[in-house]
Amino acid sequence: MITYGKNYSGTTITDTTKKEGMEQPLHYWDPSIAPSGMAFISSNKYGDWKGSLLVGSLKFNYLDRCTLEDGKVIKEERLLDGIGRVRSIEQGPDGFIYVGVENLGIVKLIRT
Repeated sequence: MITYGKNYSGTTITDTTKKEGMEQPLHYWDPSIAPSGMAFISSNKYGDWKGSLLVGSLKFNYLDRCTLEDGKVIKEERLLDGIGRVRSIEQGPDGFIYVGVENLGIVKLIRT
């Protein structure tokens, strides 16, 4: 009924982005990154990244680190740019982030 997106062909789905009784997204990408996989960093393995939200990009082949403040994205940073289509993101029991990448496998995220 409402969207900021487009059809895969590039045509408009609808021009309606707001409607009574419907919530607005907290954040969206324009153009869409084709988000896939999402995880919060809750371990101490990544220093000041703790509390960040990681979102995979199928379309642009990167991992997006979103810095949040009061429940809103205030900054974005591309990680693993060009790695491939990110399919999944999980924080393991060891506190490290593991990223599933199409045609590559599982990548362990280490911050130096």
